[in-house]
Amino acid sequence: MLPDRTSLRERLDKATGDLETPVAVVDLAAFDDNADRLAARAGGKPLRVASKSIRCRTLLERVLSRPGWHGVMAYTLPEAIWLVRTGVTDDVLVAYPTVDRTALAELAADAGLAAAITLMVDHPAQLDLIDLVVDPSARPAVRLCIDLDAAWRPAGPLYIGVRRSPVHSAAQAGALARTLAARDGFRLVGVMCYEAHIAGVGDDPPGQPLRARAIRLMQKRALPELLARRAAAVRAVREHADLEFVNGGGTGSVAATSADPAVTEVAAGSGLYGPTLFDGYRDWRPTPAAFFALSVVRRPAPRIATVLGGGWIASGTAEDSRLPTPWLPEGLSYKADEGAGEVQTPLVGAAAEGLRPGDRVWFRHAKAGELCEHVNELQLVNGETAAPAPTYRGEGRAFLG
Repeated sequence: MLPDRTSLRERLDKATGDLETPVAVVDLAAFDDNADRLAARAGGKPLRVASKSIRCRTLLERVLSRPGWHGVMAYTLPEAIWLVRTGVTDDVLVAYPTVDRTALAELAADAGLAAAITLMVDHPAQLDLIDLVVDPSARPAVRLCIDLDAAWRPAGPLYIGVRRSPVHSAAQAGALARTLAARDGFRLVGVMCYEAHIAGVGDDPPGQPLRARAIRLMQKRALPELLARRAAAVRAVREHADLEFVNGGGTGSVAATSADPAVTEVAAGSGLYGPTLFDGYRDWRPTPAAFFALSVVRRPAPRIATVLGGGWIASGTAEDSRLPTPWLPEGLSYKADEGAGEVQTPLVGAAAEGLRPGDRVWFRHAKAGELCEHVNELQLVNGETAAPAPTYRGEGRAFLG
């Protein structure tokens, strides 16, 4: 759902008019609406907020206070420890395996942390490293979650999805569960199975009808295979452990994933900010909530307005979809031979004609939490007023940079 751009621009300009650029904002009305709509799509299953898509403790606490949301999916163990110690949550799933010896030693030395944090594993060698850091006899049990590969393998070497875990089949999941259950000093409590080829791939990429049809066909065929395999894998794991949760999905698949009986909770995060990559989904699109503004500093030609900065490019494949989108005023685009610049960005189009030095251009980032790596604080906009909230970076916490 897209707001009226003219009124949005006026409101954002008024709320942040006394602040210098670059300035990043989150519109709280849109953020809260996205949170409630995602919870409704989850059909009663809890949503675990993906912290990498938020990267602001104030907003993590805000969404966790809303109905339907419980627990955090963190991206590093040091982050998980910090979130527990600062009281954001007492339930953190670290979504990726860790080899951070310092953080592992801290986890093993604190029974409260060990009870609140679950580590991701997909191979016994990851347990060997933990044992090298702290002997099983000298620590509380470490909570574990198996990362089950969700990718679709329709034939031979063909692999559709992201390269995550080597654990793909139900038999492999059961074998790993049996190994984990037999190890002293560990407790297997969960399974995660993130279907990136469904949740993270928009089925309606703008201006690409042939690609859209191909994506929809792939997802239509891949989903039934995943549902059957995930259910079988969960059954195999349950033969060796009493699971507390089975996590799946992401913003792009909340409804479909929550409908899977094998899944007990769904992950979501990006949909709270509504970045541009989610403009390419048919089923559900969040309301844009996160923006950043850059100031016009010169006019090199009648239909060109140059802003200071702009190269806030998202991770992933190097393509135009990873560029921030000039959003307000409407009708601006990049010069094809310059793009989003490190220090300056020339913008072209009819709207450039009306811009003068000191005016602002508001952008939307391609992804969600990466916006926060460029600013020390977010301005939380409530109506026509704004209040600052520190980002992870602003609190001196650059967990991945």
